[in-house]
Amino acid sequence: MIKSVIFSPDGKTVASASNDGTVILWNAITFRVIKTLTGHTDSVTSVIFSPDGKTIASASDDGTVILWDAATFREIKTLTGHIYPVESVTFSPNSKIVASASWDKTVKLWDANTSREIYTLKGHIDSVTSVNFSPDGKTLASASFDKTVKLWDATTFREINTLIGHTSIIESVVFSPDGKTLASGSFDKKVKLWNPITFREINTLTGHTDSVTSVMFSPDGKTLASGSFDKTVKLWNATTLREINTLTGHTDSVTSVIFSPDGKTLASASDDKTVILWNLDLDKQGKRILNYQEF
Repeated sequence: MIKSVIFSPDGKTVASASNDGTVILWNAITFRVIKTLTGHTDSVTSVIFSPDGKTIASASDDGTVILWDAATFREIKTLTGHIYPVESVTFSPNSKIVASASWDKTVKLWDANTSREIYTLKGHIDSVTSVNFSPDGKTLASASFDKTVKLWDATTFREINTLIGHTSIIESVVFSPDGKTLASGSFDKKVKLWNPITFREINTLTGHTDSVTSVMFSPDGKTLASGSFDKTVKLWNATTLREINTLTGHTDSVTSVIFSPDGKTLASASDDKTVILWNLDLDKQGKRILNYQEF
């Protein structure tokens, strides 16, 4: 089962995180395996490249985050401090801070250079599933089993506001590239769009027939992708909020969706042990490029 997929900033590499405890790096052009990163002792739940492309961070059910050198593939440091599985990891836009979200109900902030813990954000009353920085790095959003999204000041570490509206577990949260919209995906089968300034709900996208596990904006902010337990990926027009297309091909739950840096390709990961790459050129929208098989 593959839990997370991400493109490198230059779009040349795809990383996938799996229940087998590994992270596999793939050449996005030749589709060959570049390297398998081993070090975790349990399922790897989340993987991310730093914006500067120098570091890879992976989170695991073993309660740790491992930082890897993206050039040598060597382990830099293991971040320990969470007392339960870590479900999500991300970098700040300047690559200086790592944020990790855990079942221990907290979000921890780490110095990416020294690997030291900076602060622990406490406020959620249940497991934290997803964490994401705003494009300007000033705000951090966290989603939780407690059905809320919390916004935090990334400088003072104070809670700014709590967004309430979902009726079940929120599995994914992400800012739009311009920082003016926040999207959240939930087990209530819905995607909600929020204004992170006024804290008001903008709209609710309905169409999935099962839990929404992952949401992601395209680099130009015009398209929103959502992955679901219903085995599909839906593409939405982020302006009109209408559904553009439904991508079918996975045979089990879709766990993660991500756009390539140029926005022309979408990668989706699934519990069916595959990563599918989709061609998003307007005249070929939804055409599958390749199916990565991972065991």
